[in-house]
Amino acid sequence: MPSPKPLNSIHDLFATTRRPPDAEFGTDSDFHGDVYEELDKLEYIYVDELTAENVDNSDTQPYQPISLVDFFEGLAQLATMGVVEVTDIVEAVHREILLRPLGRFNDGNLDQWQRGITGRIYGLVRNTMQLVGNNLASGLRLYNNILKPKKVQPLPKNLRRMVNILNGVMGDHLVNHHNPLAVSMTLYDKYNRVQSGALSGRVIILCHGLCMSHLSWQISEEGNLGKSLASSLPKSTVLYLNYNTGRRISSNGRNFAKVLENLVEDNPDITQIDLIGHSMGGLVSRSALFYGKEQGFSWVKRVTNLITLGSPHHGASLERIGNFVQDKIANLPFAGSLATLGDLRSAGIIDLRYGSIRDADWKSLEGRSVLPAEFRHPTRLPLHVNTYLIAAALIETHFESKTTSLLGDGLVSVESALGEYTEEHTLSVPEGHKAIFYGVNHMNLIYSGRVHQQIIAWLLDNRLGDAHEAKYALNPRIYSYPKSYDA
Repeated sequence: MPSPKPLNSIHDLFATTRRPPDAEFGTDSDFHGDVYEELDKLEYIYVDELTAENVDNSDTQPYQPISLVDFFEGLAQLATMGVVEVTDIVEAVHREILLRPLGRFNDGNLDQWQRGITGRIYGLVRNTMQLVGNNLASGLRLYNNILKPKKVQPLPKNLRRMVNILNGVMGDHLVNHHNPLAVSMTLYDKYNRVQSGALSGRVIILCHGLCMSHLSWQISEEGNLGKSLASSLPKSTVLYLNYNTGRRISSNGRNFAKVLENLVEDNPDITQIDLIGHSMGGLVSRSALFYGKEQGFSWVKRVTNLITLGSPHHGASLERIGNFVQDKIANLPFAGSLATLGDLRSAGIIDLRYGSIRDADWKSLEGRSVLPAEFRHPTRLPLHVNTYLIAAALIETHFESKTTSLLGDGLVSVESALGEYTEEHTLSVPEGHKAIFYGVNHMNLIYSGRVHQQIIAWLLDNRLGDAHEAKYALNPRIYSYPKSYDA
């Protein structure tokens, strides 16, 4: 569906006035606030280039726990998929080595290859492995349907973590192949049970990152953010989101928006929602806010605070490096077929390349890619939400250098975590709402006591109203150092 040209032109015309420099705040702040509000309304009149029937609804099925039989059935299917994928790659390399030196690496000779004896042998290997794997998976499924116990035993925690890692690496493939290991999006309570009881008042939702799960927040007693929040904010309820991190971020965002809408419809006494996202979880939360507002969901108005921990708002360098290497390999003679190994990684990982959180950033492209960073569709933050951005740096001292910033927490640069990029894509967040934690790596952001204290302080502040008011921008950026370093 083509986008409305007049609205985009108006939006582009006024884009430079959306977030004036700090020096411009003052007597004109009320006027600027009105301009922001009008632009905020305009932005959501624009509808993504995606019709309702094309929306990925693969994760809207009712929640079903993964049993041990499901686990082994899924592994059997994965084993078959793995053998078939490797066979394809080996055949492609073999074909390339034989045909390219002879100048016969073209469509005609490739078709002839498939009909030849070598191509038939590779086909026989693939078909045999698929037959064995499918029969094994069908046998396990039959056992599960006929002889399954009355009470499904949940997977042990270590296997559940393994399942979430598999979902992060190849989650979209699991969904496409209807693999029982594909994780459904679900909200859990503090007892690791699916949320079902009545809720009221303030609800805080923690959203995990790539290859992680709702259990990742609770690995240790000392670094348990959920317990710290419950202790400091006793009148609030802490929930944990679990989701398939290998799916498109925008698809997860749409599903999360629907999950939250169902939550407030079932619990109308919920008065406030706070979202805390680590890494990819912060992007999924932003995507949910965008699609929730676009679809007119009521839960969006109840969101007061959004806090992201090391989220790659403008991409993660590791995925960009991986994509660069894959492109280089694809251009090497006899090694081009090996580049298909890179296509096995999930769409969720690919979205992390530039921090793509909208369908329009990938829907129009062929294959499994995303638009370049400069051509992404801007996704601005709702003005009524207090947004706080946390970045981390591996070094323990405040040392201004490009290398330090790019290294960041080991996976995400400081600028990306703080939403800083070109004028069009920079997230409009007051300096006082940004914090850099030195001596903390990407994973420890969710366990660090210093980070917990800052999160709790922001949530206790709980400012209501326009999050972009001038007076909030006067506070300086927050810098936190290890106790061993005397700042």
